[in-house]
Amino acid sequence: MGVTDFGAGLLPPTTPYGTAGLRSSYYSSSTLRDGSGKEIPNNFHLEVETVSLAYFYMTDVELLGARLGFGGVLPLMNISGRLNVPTPSGPFAISGSDFGLGDAAIMPLLLAWQAPPNFFVNAGLQIQAPTGEYSASKAFNTGVNHWTITPILGATYISDGGFELSTQINVNFNTVNPATDYRSGIEYKQEFAVGQHIDAWTVGVGGYAYQQISDDKGTGSRDGNRARVFAAGPAISYFKPGMPLFTLHAYKEFGAENRPEGYNVALRLSMSF
Repeated sequence: MGVTDFGAGLLPPTTPYGTAGLRSSYYSSSTLRDGSGKEIPNNFHLEVETVSLAYFYMTDVELLGARLGFGGVLPLMNISGRLNVPTPSGPFAISGSDFGLGDAAIMPLLLAWQAPPNFFVNAGLQIQAPTGEYSASKAFNTGVNHWTITPILGATYISDGGFELSTQINVNFNTVNPATDYRSGIEYKQEFAVGQHIDAWTVGVGGYAYQQISDDKGTGSRDGNRARVFAAGPAISYFKPGMPLFTLHAYKEFGAENRPEGYNVALRLSMSF
């Protein structure tokens, strides 16, 4: 989460060689919350560092009045953590780490519309493939060992005075993890950013809302294990035609249930060629 901020409704321009991007993110949490939002006292800590390479190619081919394109993202991840698991004989400490490729995202369909002046809409389909390393015996893995199908819808409005509202909605449909026979429920995620354009800069706030909307299924699922979390914080971007796009945000999570609650910082660079 925390992938987009300003310009969530815009896709890259049509260029001869497409658009390349680099995204670096850091997530840290020392709080794990239960289904009532209460902190679980189990010495929990999680850190995830990610560097992702992205490529998008937009064409002048029209479909449903939109420019047609495709893309993909390949992440390199470093994950580590610890927690205590309650047992009849007392707490059992678990810790571990993993480093390597994460799960690749393939976007075979991207559609970009410019509706009325100052209003931009895009839609797409993302397929997350289980390319990351996974072992059911490890506490933390760079991969999740299942496929995820995600329809995406984004929108951006920029007023004549430079005021921007942006949002993106994702809905994740997960398949079964064959190593554990466990299937995570359907997940709804909405990211947003509100800001003001000042010359080449845009400054404001961004964040996301995440809510699992169906129960987990499989051994060990408790009361559906429906997770949720919200996040908000400052965001800034810089873009001048002919120069790389730069965005940075730092979010604090809150209102978590059945998942960690922490901090999310991400830096994104992209350039069209």
